[in-house]
Amino acid sequence: MLTGYQVRQHEPASVMTRPLTVVQLLPALDAGGVERSTLEIAAALAAAGHRAIVVSAGGRLLPALEASGAEHVALDIGRKSPLTLRHARTLRKLFHETQADIVHARSRLPAWIGLAALRGLKAPPHFVTTVHGLNSPGRYSEVMLRGQRVICVSDTVRDHVLHHYPNTDPTNLVVIPRGIDSAVFASDLHPDPAWRDRLLSRHPQLAGGRLLLLPARGTRLKGHASALQLVHDLRADGLDARLLLAGVVQAGREAYLRELQARAVALGVRDAVAYAQPLDGMRELYAACDLVLQVSDKPESFGRTVIEALCCGRPVLGWDHGGVGELLRELYPQGAVVLRDATALARRAKVLLDTPRPAIALPDRYTLARMQADTLALYADLVAHRP
Repeated sequence: MLTGYQVRQHEPASVMTRPLTVVQLLPALDAGGVERSTLEIAAALAAAGHRAIVVSAGGRLLPALEASGAEHVALDIGRKSPLTLRHARTLRKLFHETQADIVHARSRLPAWIGLAALRGLKAPPHFVTTVHGLNSPGRYSEVMLRGQRVICVSDTVRDHVLHHYPNTDPTNLVVIPRGIDSAVFASDLHPDPAWRDRLLSRHPQLAGGRLLLLPARGTRLKGHASALQLVHDLRADGLDARLLLAGVVQAGREAYLRELQARAVALGVRDAVAYAQPLDGMRELYAACDLVLQVSDKPESFGRTVIEALCCGRPVLGWDHGGVGELLRELYPQGAVVLRDATALARRAKVLLDTPRPAIALPDRYTLARMQADTLALYADLVAHRP
């Protein structure tokens, strides 16, 4: 039986007594926390006997979605163009024909299109949103607060919403942190020699030193420049540090990649840095590294890689702000450093690299099973209690 999520002053959530149809809306299925959460909820719905439909433009994660038993409808509802509004008619037809019970929007433009599609339906589905990021306040972002339930992925996100939208009904906000599978990201994990050999064959410059990992997509906000500066500072202090920027190689981000490569040359660390596409096998990657970095200049809404790495027994070093700071203060305070203090970052990195690896007992609220159960129970509560 699914664990019930308690809502509205500990009102017991209802157990679903019939199969539901849930339609999730997002721009694409490439890489990122939004996409992973979508797949995880779709898999939980399918495993529980419900119908899980995802609407997006598709992407590299589409095979994994379909393998979970979910369905995909290809529709480019994330393209920022006035022409995208025409997809509302297609969505309206989809909601009607599938007799959708829940429409769950995970991004702003899809949410606007979804809301437009709900208009005119005699018995519209319940509308749920998830605020995955610390979006810039304004009318465009305000659409994410129009759900009958608004899921916040952390207390940081909830605080952000209430600060910028003080008229929001706080009882509609439900904090459901992103979760990880603690059986996959286990503290007794040991490096796979064959996997590490393959990594080093592709990136031989990583061999021989202490391996630092920054798993992040190719955007300036993720703090790659801070990671490069850290490698320079550590090497200048006599530590043979190497850096893997996993996820920075992306189509359409070539100019940014060249900028980082030029920065590495200017810092004298060109031969100590490797650049890679988003990598499968994150567990093996954590096992192969010595220190995981989370140094985004912009505060993150959550920071799933923080708990993944800590559960694998790998220290995490990051700026003490946003969702990353929230997690580090709770689970690994020695890894939190004052924002943009490069000297303190290098000093703390040396300490963590010389400290026994952490052994973290993952709180239940950060497990994948809890995240899935709480989300499905939220759906059940809406269907049972809302007309």
